[in-house]
Amino acid sequence: MTNFFSSDFKLGILGGGQLGKMMLYDTRKYDIQTYVLDPNPNAPCKIGCDYFQLGNLMDYETVYNFGKKVDVLTFEIETVNIKALAQLEKEGKKVYPSAKTLENIQNKGKQKLFYKENGIPTAKFIRFSNKAHLTEGITSNKMKLPFVWKSTQGGYDGKGVSIVKSGADLAKLPDVECIIEELVDYKNELAVIVARNPQGEIKTYPVVEMEFHPEANQVEYVICPARIDSKIADEAIKVAKKVSKAFEHVGILAVEMFLTKNDKILVNEVAPRPHNSGHYSIEASYTNQFEQHIRAILDLPLGDTESKLGGIMVNLVGIEGHSGDVLYKNIEEIMKMKGVTPHIYGKKQTRPFRKMGHVTIVHEDINEARKIAEKVKKTIKVISK
Repeated sequence: MTNFFSSDFKLGILGGGQLGKMMLYDTRKYDIQTYVLDPNPNAPCKIGCDYFQLGNLMDYETVYNFGKKVDVLTFEIETVNIKALAQLEKEGKKVYPSAKTLENIQNKGKQKLFYKENGIPTAKFIRFSNKAHLTEGITSNKMKLPFVWKSTQGGYDGKGVSIVKSGADLAKLPDVECIIEELVDYKNELAVIVARNPQGEIKTYPVVEMEFHPEANQVEYVICPARIDSKIADEAIKVAKKVSKAFEHVGILAVEMFLTKNDKILVNEVAPRPHNSGHYSIEASYTNQFEQHIRAILDLPLGDTESKLGGIMVNLVGIEGHSGDVLYKNIEEIMKMKGVTPHIYGKKQTRPFRKMGHVTIVHEDINEARKIAEKVKKTIKVISK
């Protein structure tokens, strides 16, 4: 067995954002040597890794040469050069999740076709190559308004997603490859975090429920366990395991789902990395999602996914009308509250709806935790100085 701990072993992470930073909490705990590549000289990861390299994640040579320096390569963001990953794998480098897994996920059109081919329940969709193709599709009645528009590339945190209700909404859309999805009449948005190691051992975290901000289309609250019937929870976990098996991913896979009005589970999309819907696990679970990702990609025994307590995560995002040097107003007030832990990501500049941190609330009673979460949300404000 490789000695990962206090040794010459090098773990490479593509992307130096907050997900990488939180992964580094656990590599530090185990004294695993880390190399990070990111285009931002002030990336949150910079303070916590052993070696930081500035570079473009989409540039073939940069990613390839960085990958040659490490023993195992992973990523905390999907927008990385897949061809470089595939070449590294061909040369015997361990890349987890694999280039093939990422290729099936990176483009949302490809991801939706993958669900269709693998019998995974998802909303009806049509793929369009550009805006003219889309307009033609609407004119020929292939898709009726309203619908959900998604850019196939580069969308995240509500960006690249729009609900189109009128011709005016349609006119505002960018001219890019996209998918159009049927507007699902749903009661709840759910997510299941699945961990899988190279041997195919799988563990799932409890189903979480997500409450979204109506305008920003960003998650405001993640609630664990989800306040749903146990039969629905079992079905959600069954679907998540099917998705995991189909992608043959290694590491963490976050499976986001809709629970329809008639209690059907539909897969919305997935992320092959630690995810916003798993942040509650840092305080609430026996093994948090970041440690679990490291355990999985290094083929170490997977940890216990059970929760110690009910957990709620509140996203801290920049408020509207504020851009510039960040100030966390009233952070001291929330730190006085029992079971409340803020996580600050290390981004020096705020702007409207930018993810700047999160707060975890733990409590034996999930409904009580939800009330405290509301209080936290109303108290702390991410503003500019």
